[in-house]
Amino acid sequence: MRKKIQFLMSDTGGGHRAAAEAIRQALEERYDADVSLIDVFKDYSPFPWKYMPEFYPWLVKHSKSSWGAGYKLLDSPRTAKTAARGLYMTMETRLKQMFEENPADCYVSVHSVITRPSLSALQSLPQRPPFVVVVTDLVTTPMFWYDRRADRTLVPTQIALDRGMEAQLEKSQMRVVGLPVHPNFIKAIPEKTEARQSLGWDEALPTLTIVGGGDGMGPIFKTARALNDLKMKCQIAVIAGRNKALKEQLEHAQWNQPTHIYGFVKDMPRLMAASDILVTKAGPGTICEACIVGLPMIIYDYIPGQEDGNVEFVVHNKAGAYCPTPVQVADTAADWLADSGKRLRELARAARRIAMPNAVWDIADEIWAQAQQPLVVNEKRNLIKEFQTEIEEFARDYYDALRPSMRRLQVRSRRLTGRSRARARARGRK
Repeated sequence: MRKKIQFLMSDTGGGHRAAAEAIRQALEERYDADVSLIDVFKDYSPFPWKYMPEFYPWLVKHSKSSWGAGYKLLDSPRTAKTAARGLYMTMETRLKQMFEENPADCYVSVHSVITRPSLSALQSLPQRPPFVVVVTDLVTTPMFWYDRRADRTLVPTQIALDRGMEAQLEKSQMRVVGLPVHPNFIKAIPEKTEARQSLGWDEALPTLTIVGGGDGMGPIFKTARALNDLKMKCQIAVIAGRNKALKEQLEHAQWNQPTHIYGFVKDMPRLMAASDILVTKAGPGTICEACIVGLPMIIYDYIPGQEDGNVEFVVHNKAGAYCPTPVQVADTAADWLADSGKRLRELARAARRIAMPNAVWDIADEIWAQAQQPLVVNEKRNLIKEFQTEIEEFARDYYDALRPSMRRLQVRSRRLTGRSRARARARGRK
């Protein structure tokens, strides 16, 4: 029987839509599923949230430290719950409208911030369809993802599951499945020689590919020039994405080795298969794709907070290195290419060991199973009392965070008081 499945996402970064599209493809290939995607912020949120798809890239690019500080502030079950409650209060009417206009047999959230407010809107109904959460952050997963009211929470790593238990989810509510990679990506991975022939690359030269996401962000030009300065026996591919100025700058530069310049591409399986080293940001989707291909990574940048753990994940599993400057990237690449490929083969094997190429199919199976379930009967709730409780919990968290500083102030105060008394006694003796 055909089932309607609605994905709740937003284009705040490319990973949410990519995950939803990957799972949609798997569902439609395997089952009689009618799948739709809803950009919750853009289509069903008031000002200022409706502009988050435009504001998020600017914030991450120009104010990383502020973003990281905000992540840490909200990185506890209590603070995330309270913040989500406040967000829901501003979005409540539009979210209820969204569910009324978009009925489904199962709802799937692939966006952390959307998860809790959406569940709160559904809780206001007498009964609701099953609700599945697919966590699309890899390791340091924001606490916004975790809500005990969700019927199933699918996580990419064991660390992500442990964080769910920290948020008081039962282990039985969750499953480690990996991160969804589009079925077409996996099907399209050719052999290295075939990939290089089709791209017109030298079949014998070791190849480094530099990427900066769809928008060509980061020190891509400086990194390419640092590699160029070493005059290694290799070839370089640089993907500038939608950054036309960067592409033009790269095309007008002089190179010491064969260098292939691309704009926005849709053929990453072929480009990755043709490469020996990937120089990239710490985006979770790119990392998982590289692991499936068995491609060693040099990570040069990450978003503070949710991507901190991605770097550690790659380095700890010996699938790559973290090099935050162009010179470090170039030196590491030179080191990896210096021993006739032995080091690269070790890194490639390590990358394949942590790959989970069946993740998208496992996730599709889980969602389909939930879509067969009956409606969930909601318990009656006292929202005012719940909000008061959350404010109290937030205050306790805030006090706990300040307690070490308060203790240091008390110790300093006692010392100052002791010194003042000692000086007073000394003056008295005189």
